[in-house]
Amino acid sequence: MTGAAMVGTVTRADLAEAVHSAVGLTRQDCAQMVERTLDLVVEALGRGEEVKLSGFGVFQVRAKRARMGRNPKTGEPAEIGSRRVISFRASQLLKARVSAAVGRRGTAS
Repeated sequence: MTGAAMVGTVTRADLAEAVHSAVGLTRQDCAQMVERTLDLVVEALGRGEEVKLSGFGVFQVRAKRARMGRNPKTGEPAEIGSRRVISFRASQLLKARVSAAVGRRGTAS
């Protein structure tokens, strides 16, 4: 999960392993902690609440209005119904830390 050469996806198992390494609880307990934390975020968003994680960012549910679009296969106009979407706005601290990490690693092309 750490290291400049590693590029990929961080999974729930990776998060649980990181908690296990830092805290020292059992792997199963750490996995349950990660799952419960994610469940709490989902439940709050399901109630329409904002989830603010200081130094990380804000998750929120936004309403998108209905609009006209196009069917990609036929090119014919089609209505896209109104819906609720989840958005994430990164904190300035997170943006700075990511920029610094990318700067140290260099940009991949």
